[in-house]
Amino acid sequence: MNIRSLTRGDGVVIGAAVVLFIASFLDFSSYDCPQGVDCSRFDSPNAWDSLGLLMSVFLAGVIGAALLIVSRTMPGRKVVGLDLGQFGAALTVFALWTAFWTILDVNSAGAGLILGLLATIVLVAGAVAGPMIPALKAPLVSPASPAQGVGAGQAPYGAGPGQGYGFPAGQQQQQPYGAQPSQGYGYPGAPQQGGPAQADPAQAQQAQAQQPSQGGAAPAGDFTPFWFAVPVARPLYGEDGSPNPIAELAPGTWYLAVEQRGQSLIAQTQDGRRGVLQDTTGIQRG
Repeated sequence: MNIRSLTRGDGVVIGAAVVLFIASFLDFSSYDCPQGVDCSRFDSPNAWDSLGLLMSVFLAGVIGAALLIVSRTMPGRKVVGLDLGQFGAALTVFALWTAFWTILDVNSAGAGLILGLLATIVLVAGAVAGPMIPALKAPLVSPASPAQGVGAGQAPYGAGPGQGYGFPAGQQQQQPYGAQPSQGYGYPGAPQQGGPAQADPAQAQQAQAQQPSQGGAAPAGDFTPFWFAVPVARPLYGEDGSPNPIAELAPGTWYLAVEQRGQSLIAQTQDGRRGVLQDTTGIQRG
């Protein structure tokens, strides 16, 4: 489950669901206590005293919100042929519809019913308008650095200490083929203290003999794994060519590109799943 795939719209949905659940414990209706009558013994019912109201408004909205969040963090799940997000949005609309007609039918609505109606309005707004309004599509959690998630003192897979894929610092300075390692005091052929460097004829001949064979070597490959982020949510398909996505890459999260296949990338999620990212336009390299 990728928590960083949640958006601000999802945060609105979660907040509205919490308020809706709290409202279910408040008074369903209100009444005016006559003067001179002790009304402290009267207990006004709440939604938990009416099973139909509880299930059709309060719990329907909470369950719909839960399905919406699960669909964001675990895409591809379906219920009776519908995506979890579509099913959850339909439940929130049903909860709002029922709450609206219920409050019209009650002579004196209590705090629980009024707050429940307001919560369902916000819930439907977050569920329906969240994927369409840019402000609500922004990540709920700030983007993490590619180096996060790696233990202290450890480097990402395939990178040297203190380096990461795609970073300029992560590309080590390469020496020409046939060149000797950086020389310093103590290496053969290096300047010794107190005098100029002296060339060893035997070592010079050995280096010249190695240069033709090393010069004919070819690089291992042009592709270097790198970290990247997507500008908008994009599906990640299985490497077996299945048409159904196995995950959804969310903006604000860094992913690792481990291989390139034509215009597509083989990406690895933070939980270790690998798949094909077919749409690579506008990605941000780390």
